[in-house]
Amino acid sequence: MKPYTSRSLVTFGRASYIILAWIVSFAAKGQVSFAQSSLNDVHVTSTAKESVPGKATTDSRSNSDSKPLKVDVDLVLVPVTVTDEMNRVVLGLEKTNFQVFENKHLQSVQHFSNTDEPVSVGIIFDTSGSMKTKIDRAKEAVVEFMKTANPQDEFFVIAFSDTPSELIDFTTSTEEVQNSLVLAVPRGTTALLDAIYLGIGKMRQSKYTKKALLIISDGGDNHSRYSEQDVKRLVKESDSTIYAIGVYDQYFATEEERLGPGLLGEISELTGGRSFTIDNPKDLPEAANKIGVELRNQYVLGYHPSGSVRDGKWHKIKVKLLPPKGLPPLQLSAKQGYYAPDE
Repeated sequence: MKPYTSRSLVTFGRASYIILAWIVSFAAKGQVSFAQSSLNDVHVTSTAKESVPGKATTDSRSNSDSKPLKVDVDLVLVPVTVTDEMNRVVLGLEKTNFQVFENKHLQSVQHFSNTDEPVSVGIIFDTSGSMKTKIDRAKEAVVEFMKTANPQDEFFVIAFSDTPSELIDFTTSTEEVQNSLVLAVPRGTTALLDAIYLGIGKMRQSKYTKKALLIISDGGDNHSRYSEQDVKRLVKESDSTIYAIGVYDQYFATEEERLGPGLLGEISELTGGRSFTIDNPKDLPEAANKIGVELRNQYVLGYHPSGSVRDGKWHKIKVKLLPPKGLPPLQLSAKQGYYAPDE
């Protein structure tokens, strides 16, 4: 990864954009309501015979009679991240620089913002045995991520090896989050999918409508009760942006580890987040810091869907970038869709 400068303004004729580097702090300017802010119970038909272990004893996700999570589509809000060729966050774009399509139909963007606002974050932390040589750097990554936090932000931590376990409930204390991982000792197998499932369910208790999960893991799943299909369905139903840092050895010891980068990438992309593949544990803190910057510098595009959408179906979203002339190539990440209510 290339290092970032502190902060710079680049101008191309009339077009300009701000490239942010290490830590960017903005005053919170109010709370944005996301499309998925109206939550019902989550339901996934699981391959599990038992519920996923953890402290959350009131979790109803394994109840087959519960209704799927649907979104209130009166106003669909889509978080969008724009980066340049060097993976630096790009700001300074306007509403006219974006087009939003739902099921291939162009929508009228009626809400636009790029303010930094409070966020609910769940940290999904791998403590399986294969993390033995990486655990210290992984803890440093959490510290660096916390440096980008706002005072109003709230966090919870789930650690996982053979099973996921909630280490700490929602808190605004960054020190409490860091302290929860001090005694984490790597051992056991990797129940990654179960941990993601538990984390998304935990997000139903969050205070803010802006939500994110940060996954720090070193390989593929080999001990979960929930399947990849279960979790992908749940991720598509959720209102959380997922970021992942995958820390891998240069050679994969197992088939699960070989498939790990693809799994984390697919899950992240479904939500509009991103996955970072790391082969050197020393790069972990920088990657975590970068995710913190991206999370707090998203554009939010809002639109009222054209036509009737209360059909209970998956509605695909595609955001197209129309950059000002003179800018270098830019990349865009956005949530890929949502499930509409059926009543």
